[in-house]
Amino acid sequence: MRIQRSDVAAGLMAGLLIGGCQREARNLGPALPQTAPRGSIDPRIRFYQDDAYQVAQGGRYFDWYGCASCHGDNASDTRNLNDHRWWHGGTFVQVYAAIAKGHRPLEYDRRVPAEQLWQLTAYVRDLSQHTPEKRHRLAVDLVGEPQERNWSGPAR
Repeated sequence: MRIQRSDVAAGLMAGLLIGGCQREARNLGPALPQTAPRGSIDPRIRFYQDDAYQVAQGGRYFDWYGCASCHGDNASDTRNLNDHRWWHGGTFVQVYAAIAKGHRPLEYDRRVPAEQLWQLTAYVRDLSQHTPEKRHRLAVDLVGEPQERNWSGPAR
């Protein structure tokens, strides 16, 4: 039996097309969270805490929601989030709960979408690692973006 070049070329083309379709399947991470973390082994934690984009988004919301007005660089005592000594604990689950429920009577979990709470939590936990240069860069990046009273929050 003799194999012709055209048969080999057609076989290679078919293989590339079939293989190419599988490469298009993209894993962009977990679906948007609708719930709080389910304990310290929740696999979603790593996706948010270890992802620079998610942490940066949390920084944007930190300013947008006005968190910086109380917890900014000049905050003292329990409001200082930069020293990594937190009143309610420093694990992802504890920080999430403190943001979501710890601000009575505001209870942000009723006002802020779950994904944004995840991003805020990742940002707050990252604060102790921010150098003055990084803080300055973040401040420059946020110039002109809505903050506190200038932002009405996400559309629901």
